[in-house]
Amino acid sequence: MVAAMPISINDIIDRMGGADAAAHLTGVGTEAVRKWRQSRSIPSRHWPAVSAATGLTMADLQTEPSNKASATMQDATDTVPPGATAVLVLADGTIFWGRGFGAHTQADAPVGEVCFNTGMTGYQETLTDPSFAGQIVTFTFPHIGNTGTNQADTEAATIAARGVVVKQDITDPSNWRSTQTLQAWLRAQGIVGIAGVDTRALTIRIRAGGAPNGVLAYPAAGRFDLAALRAQAAGWPGLEGMDLARDVTCRQSYTWDETTWAWPAGTGRQDAPRHRVVAVDYGAKRNILRHLASAGCHVTVVPATASADDILRHRPDGVFLSNGPGDPAATGVYAVPVLRQVLDSGVPVFGICLGHQLLALALGGKTYKLERGHRGANQPVKDLATGKVEITSQNHGFAVDAASLPADVKVTHVSLFDGSNEGIASTTRPAFSVQYHPEASPGPSDSHYLFGRFVGMMERAG
Repeated sequence: MVAAMPISINDIIDRMGGADAAAHLTGVGTEAVRKWRQSRSIPSRHWPAVSAATGLTMADLQTEPSNKASATMQDATDTVPPGATAVLVLADGTIFWGRGFGAHTQADAPVGEVCFNTGMTGYQETLTDPSFAGQIVTFTFPHIGNTGTNQADTEAATIAARGVVVKQDITDPSNWRSTQTLQAWLRAQGIVGIAGVDTRALTIRIRAGGAPNGVLAYPAAGRFDLAALRAQAAGWPGLEGMDLARDVTCRQSYTWDETTWAWPAGTGRQDAPRHRVVAVDYGAKRNILRHLASAGCHVTVVPATASADDILRHRPDGVFLSNGPGDPAATGVYAVPVLRQVLDSGVPVFGICLGHQLLALALGGKTYKLERGHRGANQPVKDLATGKVEITSQNHGFAVDAASLPADVKVTHVSLFDGSNEGIASTTRPAFSVQYHPEASPGPSDSHYLFGRFVGMMERAG
């Protein structure tokens, strides 16, 4: 919950000794303090530190939230606004009414972590990215659905996200590649959406207070039990401690030889591979596998729960650790012991996203949950070795704690948004990883070189 302060935010920050001191005392960056000034509010989780530093009492700080942020954000009420057919209810009781689309919800409406994605394109890839399992995705770009959907742009067989929040109503598509409207595609897969939401107000709320739990309801009968929905959202445990890789991984091993899409032929086939790679599927995107195939790899995909023997019996030249959803520490309970055996074998290892976090855990580091995560196709990352800045695509709510890394693991990339870790490399083993998605093309291809780096590592090891 974010509350308006009884005295000005500037006065509170001054009492704390200025922006730098306020950031230090509350454990945030100075950019967060700037956003406090902008929004004229401080997230309630920081109130104890503020109270200790300023002498203000908790009663001074605990006031009702401002109601001017959004016309669609209301106190809990059973009154349904005219034209509203769907509702997003946050765990703190905040309500966003709108117009439903996609599939109607049943008695148990989908509940998850409400996050935002800043990408202007690629909504179909976003929704089918397994890393979005357990989340309700808010798109900050207002026009979603304009290009329709098609089978070629899916990153997995089914939609991983639990729901969709957009500003404008879904329109008929205008694109030569479209084979189905977004509305029909979502309905066919049983996914609910809500349009007409003030997504700017919702995004500011998430940015200021972190990603909340929420439930999205679009009942066919148009009747809403808001108290029950609020209780459902409040009772959901959240993503911390949740192993979702088991839910999205493949059920049995398979091989992959499809290469990346190119005009005008589309995707191709790798019929002369030079390297054998085993990809551990914690929620792998198809385009990652395409890039491995295009780099000359024969790819065998194994489930997230595969043992070291399952992986190494294929006699791989390299092992790839995929992206995926959930808490890396929870998935690491069974994945980390396996990865340590793989590392001990001397086989080169390359990880992306959740695979990056799991590699860090296997090498002796720790992970933590970000307040709001990084999700979008416009994320600047600096390569510390070259000084080059890459524009990257990202989707993660957890991060590697750089301070926890042992001496034989170096930081290779950092986020220019918040300074969080974006890449590591072992100095004693042939292993490296990045937090972002080098198979995506927001830059448009700033990070594709990492697949070549992996191939080069395999060639040197061979």
